[in-house]
Amino acid sequence: RASDDRDIYTMARAAPARGAALVLLTVGCAFAVAAAPAVTWQRAHATFYGGADASGTMGGACGYGNLYSTGYGTHTAALSTLMFNDGAACGQCYKVACDRELADTRWCKPGVTVTITATNLCPPNHALPSDNGGWCNAPRLHFDMAQPAWEKIGVYKGGIIPVMYQRVPCEKRGGVRFKIDGHDYFNLVLVFNVATSGSIKSMDVKISDSNDWAPMARNWGANWQSLANLTGKMLSFRLTDTEGQTLVFHNIVSSGWKFGQTFTSSLQFN
Repeated sequence: RASDDRDIYTMARAAPARGAALVLLTVGCAFAVAAAPAVTWQRAHATFYGGADASGTMGGACGYGNLYSTGYGTHTAALSTLMFNDGAACGQCYKVACDRELADTRWCKPGVTVTITATNLCPPNHALPSDNGGWCNAPRLHFDMAQPAWEKIGVYKGGIIPVMYQRVPCEKRGGVRFKIDGHDYFNLVLVFNVATSGSIKSMDVKISDSNDWAPMARNWGANWQSLANLTGKMLSFRLTDTEGQTLVFHNIVSSGWKFGQTFTSSLQFN
């Protein structure tokens, strides 16, 4: 709706004023009333890739593989180096709108927003200037969006448009999922279908016959590694998301598991 688009710009302009505290004095007492947190919109640019069916977006630097089967679909994006943050942004969700104040009106669809998930890295191209082809060069903020998502807010012939965006909670069906790959003494666990923050800050593993949690390290994207020999053992995982919520997935991996298996929990971040 057009009114939604006006709200975006109203909130962006009003944000500094909303941070102020309102002090009320009554009956000789002072009460401090804090205003609600401001909705923060930032400016960036957006291009598109992957074709009309987004088939060219499969795989990617987060490691989600087939985005259709892992639940991420066609509303995804590759982030510029600064935004990708060495994979820490994998799974995060963003609401994006064409920036009608800066865009060529021929290529902008005002009054429309689209929510996308970070699933890939848009690598820098230092052979080109950052304002003419090197769109993802640092320190630019840039989304290279799956074409179906981009065309919600932009006209195909435009190619690149200025946008406004904000982080939003991710909505997911079902619980957090874990896929185990690798080999003995190198276990690689992909964590996906993460709601709310969408991204994981830390991960620990525990075998069923131990009370000790062992930290895991981010290997690449949304893949976390352990160098212990965990093959075939019943495993529990402990995850902390980037908003600080911690969940324990007790015995989520059954004994006798094989590399390549996926395990679905009933727990989800909120």
